[in-house]
Amino acid sequence: MTDTSNTIKHMASPLARQTLQDGTLTRPVAGVRPIRLLPWLQVIKIGGRLMDRGADAILPLVDELRKLLPEHRLLILTGAGLRARHVFSVGLDLGLPVGSLAPLAASEAGQNGHILASLLAPEGVSYVEHPTIASQLAIHLAAARAVVGSAFPPYHHHEFPDSRIPMHRADTGAFLLADALGAAGLTIVEDVDGVYSTDPNGPDGQQAQFLAETRHTDLAKQPGSLPFDRALLEVMATARHIERVQVVNGLVPGRLTAALRGEHVGTIVHTGARSA
Repeated sequence: MTDTSNTIKHMASPLARQTLQDGTLTRPVAGVRPIRLLPWLQVIKIGGRLMDRGADAILPLVDELRKLLPEHRLLILTGAGLRARHVFSVGLDLGLPVGSLAPLAASEAGQNGHILASLLAPEGVSYVEHPTIASQLAIHLAAARAVVGSAFPPYHHHEFPDSRIPMHRADTGAFLLADALGAAGLTIVEDVDGVYSTDPNGPDGQQAQFLAETRHTDLAKQPGSLPFDRALLEVMATARHIERVQVVNGLVPGRLTAALRGEHVGTIVHTGARSA
């Protein structure tokens, strides 16, 4: 038998003999800025509470999205609303773990996505599942100007057990996806004008001040509720591409259009991403 050990070719790799748990060793490689996969893509997250309002809120927003298609290629992601909160209530009463609650809530986000995609079907828009977004989004957007999907991250049974209610919900999922794709921007569309210093609908609502511009680090120190998942602030800290997110009111016609055109019409939240 011929000895071929001295002819075997090895691929040189800086990580070949290193542990991936050692940050000091992986930093020279991990610190390199990743390329933008879809730099022309605009990601829009439609809040579940907005969808809960029915035709009066959804149909004007669909008309606005339809008019935006010639200007942008869009990934439209939908969140979960009141039905998910009902599922959380029942699930908590039954003692279900957080990993079982996450996929149940995500199913409502998908239902909202199917509704939105059906309304945009005449324009060639369709709903696609997470695996398709992960591997075939580019070809779908080559065939149509927009694609609809669920904003919930597919952690499901792998959801972090830090809380009884899933901490990674639609806003976090939309941001993770937009940043991973290197999208041009992320706009969160809700039923409020943006972020306030305190809940404008809460007991101290009269003292609420509108925040036209803020940073994720400042919001992390702010107590009380926010119009998006608080876990979003954590993932913003390690963002690589998305430098800012704008939260706009989808009940006001034209706000979304203005935001995608670069206008400041809501609350801009600056992330930890650095300019190239």
